[in-house]
Amino acid sequence: MNTLTLIRFVAKPFVFLVCLIPLLHAAGDIYGITGTLGANPTENLQDRFGVWGLRFLLIALAVTPLRKLTRRNWLARFRRMLGLFAFFYVFLHFIVWLLLDREIASNPAWSYVFEDILERPFITIGFISLLILLALAATSAEAIRRRLGRSWQKLHYGIYAAAILGVWHYWWQVKLDASDPAIYATILAVLLGYRIWTRKHTPT
Repeated sequence: MNTLTLIRFVAKPFVFLVCLIPLLHAAGDIYGITGTLGANPTENLQDRFGVWGLRFLLIALAVTPLRKLTRRNWLARFRRMLGLFAFFYVFLHFIVWLLLDREIASNPAWSYVFEDILERPFITIGFISLLILLALAATSAEAIRRRLGRSWQKLHYGIYAAAILGVWHYWWQVKLDASDPAIYATILAVLLGYRIWTRKHTPT
């Protein structure tokens, strides 16, 4: 079995299942199988999905540096999957906020939702990050990539903006201890700094 076949039929399905673990864990906690959601289940789910969305976003950004440093070009084949899972968990974060926190299903007052998005800065930047990830997810298919050509690459540079806004959103959301957002900000700074450094030192 060659490397590409192994990646396609073994490694990718395995990574896909691993990426589902946070969702399965959350489902287990909802039904009291693997734990509980604590005193504030809505906030627990919302924070959990948001943090995992940010983690997958940083992991996706780490693929290129790892590929270059290890010279394992096959790592690039996992980047799209990781990016899509980042969007998936960020979207779940938004849905929990919309349906459980804002209770839009039982009280369809969309004006209050839009008011939150427009007037609360940390929600504004989080929503912008979600929209960027939505655009990237919607154009992630190989057929769309070929159709867009060079414009596709320019569009997908938006992942950097989404990551910066995501960390910023998390930092503003935390009210007391900002140590966790600081860790994510440091990781993001290293990943972006590596890209800037390599671009400056790559012969043209």
